[in-house]
Amino acid sequence: MKLNVLAFAVAAALLWSGAIFLVGIANLIWPSYGVFFLELVASVYPGYHAAPEFGSVIIGTLYGLVDGLIAGLIFGWLYNLLAGCFSKTAA
Repeated sequence: MKLNVLAFAVAAALLWSGAIFLVGIANLIWPSYGVFFLELVASVYPGYHAAPEFGSVIIGTLYGLVDGLIAGLIFGWLYNLLAGCFSKTAA
């Protein structure tokens, strides 16, 4: 079975950016919520700061969208490649 790589990539992008967005919004409401997660994200994405500001939430969400899309494309492509290799040997 092969994956639709583009659909998988969009789903991964929405999932990852949605997680960053929801934790960022929750951090705006409750400043102690998700601080370690947001600091971890800030350590990976240059220019993003784990500050409880709406602009930071949007920047982190955009980074997560792009990062999730790229990771989803790579994962989907790799899955299809490996699924093709293993299905031929099993038949």
